[in-house]
Amino acid sequence: MNIVTAEMSATVWKFTVPDGTEVAVGDTIAILESMKMEIPVEVTAAGAVRFKVTEGSEIAEGAVIAELI
Repeated sequence: MNIVTAEMSATVWKFTVPDGTEVAVGDTIAILESMKMEIPVEVTAAGAVRFKVTEGSEIAEGAVIAELI
């Protein structure tokens, strides 16, 4: 199992795929917002996405956004 973490403190603006979607390396699964900037969250492994946060959540740097199983 691989985890996807936040590179910086931000708000989870939106998910770009539904929970459970099979994704490939490099796919964007979410968009974070910080200081009016949109930060895409890309995966570094393939698998099914299981989100660990909700849209609108405030998250800290290093927080787990999703697991790939």
